[in-house]
Amino acid sequence: MTNKVVVLGSLNVDTTLHVEEMPKPGETITAKSKTNSAGGKGANQAIASVRSGATTSFIGQVGNDQAGQLMIKTLKDNNVNTDHINIVDDEGTGSAVILLNEVGQNSIMVYGGANQSMTIDCVNQADELLKDTDFVIAQFETPQEVTLEVFKKAKAAGAVTILNPAPAAKIIPEILSVTDLIIPNETESATLTGIEVLDENTMSLNAKKFKEMGASNLIITVGDRGAFFSTDEEEGFVPAFKVKAVDTTAAGDTFIGALTSQLNKDLSNIKDALIYAQKASSITVQGLGALPSIPTKEQIMNNINE
Repeated sequence: MTNKVVVLGSLNVDTTLHVEEMPKPGETITAKSKTNSAGGKGANQAIASVRSGATTSFIGQVGNDQAGQLMIKTLKDNNVNTDHINIVDDEGTGSAVILLNEVGQNSIMVYGGANQSMTIDCVNQADELLKDTDFVIAQFETPQEVTLEVFKKAKAAGAVTILNPAPAAKIIPEILSVTDLIIPNETESATLTGIEVLDENTMSLNAKKFKEMGASNLIITVGDRGAFFSTDEEEGFVPAFKVKAVDTTAAGDTFIGALTSQLNKDLSNIKDALIYAQKASSITVQGLGALPSIPTKEQIMNNINE
């Protein structure tokens, strides 16, 4: 059965500056090269989802500019339904500047633009879409008030809601009460719970804290170490595949999109879905750029046992 996935999220045009080392405070450095590409956490997750075989639709907003046209065209070219992307005249399309060093680590600065000017009115047109989907994914690069409204509608229609709380921010408490699965990285999890992520024991303590806050199911991604999961039925740790990283941009987004494409609505296959998502992410970090490096299901399955 093919999963139906809706992504509520950000659409950014990324500018990547390739540097030898990250600048120190007050230091001016020279970039070795510059590349521009379509991106944004929402766009990355949607394309990871559709490339892994899910029927994928997008709810978002862009400016009435060339960057916005690029983002819509990119999603369409990747078979993502763009019927629910709003175009506005008073804000520019979102953008991001990425510093990427020689060992593949990055620092990212994001300008929200049209992403952050979304309102609840923007998503009212998507009511029918939300009644006919299996999963809804959201991040924190669009307003939380909009996420809350979309999650309420999705839950009422029987969809599974997945929250990627990135970048980490103070959460409207009610959002967690309508979140079925929350997927932070270790830093974001610690920021939101106040419990530092050091080992599986502290990960389990984070899971308990999130349950108290309203989210009963949790995945914490810990980079090249792997991912911890906790559901009402079980918890455990799935190690990452060991590869040489070239560019970690979109690794986490690939993980979430790929995971959702394979997940059962009752989360009963969470271990298998995590292994698949880890492999997808490991392929992404071996290539340069976000969208070009997100693998297809065929690529993932061909490499799953390596």
